[in-house]
Amino acid sequence: MRARVEKPACAGCGVCVEMCPAVFEMGADDTAEVKVDVVPTEAEATCRDAADQCPTSAIVIMQG
Repeated sequence: MRARVEKPACAGCGVCVEMCPAVFEMGADDTAEVKVDVVPTEAEATCRDAADQCPTSAIVIMQG
């Protein structure tokens, strides 16, 4: 599984970073970034939850 943050949609609220710090971090531009190429198996559920909780739907989850 992979995750991507659509930068133009990201409001920089940090919900994803709080929910899933293994995958997301705040970048220098105060928007979220994905810090791993492949989401670790143990973080998949929280990564999906973070995507579901993103207020601007800026997180895209991709299988494979």
